[in-house]
This record gives sequence, structure tokens and C-alpha cells, in this order.
Amino acid sequence: MSGYPPNVPGFGYGQPPSAQPYPSAPYGAPGAPSSASSYGIPPPHSSSPYGVPQPPSASPYGVPHAPVPSPYGAGASPYGYPTPASSSPFASLVPSAFPAGTDPNVIACFQLADQDGSGFIDDKELQKVLSSYNQSFSLRTVHLLMYLFTNTNTRKIGPKEFTSVFYCLQDWRGIFERFDRDRSGRIDSCELRDALLSMGYSVSPLILDLLVSKYDKSGGMNKAIEYDNFIECCLTVKGLTEKFKQADTSRSGSVMFTYESFLLTVLPFLIA
Repeated sequence: MSGYPPNVPGFGYGQPPSAQPYPSAPYGAPGAPSSASSYGIPPPHSSSPYGVPQPPSASPYGVPHAPVPSPYGAGASPYGYPTPASSSPFASLVPSAFPAGTDPNVIACFQLADQDGSGFIDDKELQKVLSSYNQSFSLRTVHLLMYLFTNTNTRKIGPKEFTSVFYCLQDWRGIFERFDRDRSGRIDSCELRDALLSMGYSVSPLILDLLVSKYDKSGGMNKAIEYDNFIECCLTVKGLTEKFKQADTSRSGSVMFTYESFLLTVLPFLIA
């Protein structure tokens, strides 16, 4: 990678770290009965499988059945304000520092990109740092990375978040190569299913088909996705899953969102 430290071992997303940060049981996958219900499994005494709508008594979107006299999205309507307690995606990014024990090569890469010494790098600088070994990332993928690791849309990233991005991409590169069994440079829906399972996410065949259709650069001809789009796909699944889990405090597999909370959960992934 021109302009960056030579002979950087592992840079360019080499072999993943030995310790996998993913849960042992895939998210949303059925598991053996236990005293503590696995996430995605219906709570005791419930015959409804995960993802099946609640009985008619449950109100859509988590809105009470009480009459709402005001227009949609206005006044006292549950679809309007106030802003939820969670942090705004447009909040300022808090300055950070490199975690103890960070590889000096990772620090050097960040410092070379941070030309003005501000302690932050922007989206184009991050794109340049991450594009190496003939592997490029679109700005949309870079924006999703920045949002997921900073929880803001300010499109800047600090040392701590950069370190997390670097090691996460290194790990995902290893996963992609492991499940690209035919070495085609692409993974199909079956390989994507296994790759997501290895990260702890169990998604249905319908969702897999939608993901492949969305991220297939050939417009559906290959029915497979390449590495850079695989990263974007993983970011979307990981990000939305984590947002859902934050709301699902009871680990029941279902949540109640206000209208604004729902939009704030989904929109950052659409406008990245």
C-alpha cells in the first residue's frame, strides 16, 4: 500500500485473530432447552416461533390502542417527538485513544492518514487507508463502517474506533476466504449462510436471498457477492441485529418500537 509503512505483517486483512469475538450460539438459531432462554427462542409457555406476529391484542409498532386525536406525526401522536433516549446518530464523536497494546503498525497507519494531527480521520482518508492489495472499498461501505463503530453519522473516526475497524476487517477477510470454498472470489447464498452462522447470526433463506440480490454486483447473474460487498452485507446484518438486541432487553425475540425509534434504527443504514 503506497505511502504506508512497508512490511506490515497482517496488514491487508490477513489471517483473523485466534480469538473469535462472536457468540457460540448463532443469533436467531434454535438451541437446546435451558433455564435461560436463548436469544431468538420463544419464552417458556409460548408456542409461537421466533418471528411470528404476536396475538391480535398486541398493537402494531408498539403504539397503545388508546385513540390518538392528533394527526399522524404531530402533537401527542406516538409517531412524533420527543427524541428517544438513545444517542442521536448526528451527535459529535468523542475524542478517543488507542487501546493499550495496539499494534504499532496500526497506530502508524492512522497517524499517516491523520495529516492535520486532529486525532480524527474522515471518510476519504479511511477509504485510502483500507484500500490495499488491490482491494477497494466504496464510500458507502466506509460510511457504514464509521457509523457502526462510532454510532454517529459525523463521518469521522478516532484511534480507538479505527483499531476496532482494522481488526474487524481482518477477521472478516479470513471468514470470507474460509467460506469461498471454490476460490471464485465470490460467495453464494449457501456460503453466505455459513459465514453469517460463524459470526453468530442465523438468518432465514428468504433473508439470504434478499441479501444476495441486494449485494450481487452482476445484478443477479452471478447470484453471489464479492468481498467488498460481503463487508457491507455483514455490516448491515450486524448493525441491525445489535440495534434490535439493545431494544429486546427480555431476549424474547420481539420488541416494541416507537415510530421515531424505528426510523432512527433503520435510516442510518439506508443513507450511509
